[in-house]
Amino acid sequence: MEIKTFRKGDVIFNEGDPGDCMYDVYTGKIGVYAAYGTPEQKLLTEYYPDQYLGEMGLLEKAPRSATAVAMENNTSAAVITEDAFGEFFEKNPANVFMIVKQMSHNLRRRTRDFVEVCRSIKELSEKEGA
Repeated sequence: MEIKTFRKGDVIFNEGDPGDCMYDVYTGKIGVYAAYGTPEQKLLTEYYPDQYLGEMGLLEKAPRSATAVAMENNTSAAVITEDAFGEFFEKNPANVFMIVKQMSHNLRRRTRDFVEVCRSIKELSEKEGA
């Protein structure tokens, strides 16, 4: 497993890149952005030590859905490829639970956000229709 160190502002992966690995954050902070580098740029979430990112792309073999950027100097993360995935969990079985828990938390948060957006759209359409 390779450990990479990033400076503040370094792009770790771009939206649309192949999802060929995931990251185990060791130090620093990583921001995940939609439309990174454009006027519509939006910070979606932040990752801290002992959190994982990129797991969806690795598990689904799907392109990255957002851009990850180091938010602090000396941000470091282990790069976990598909080849290293099984060995990583054999050596650290508790990490399986941590990743599933984190994915569940993320799904719950995104579901809550989606429901709130739907509620807002409904309220707007009701006001316009009144």
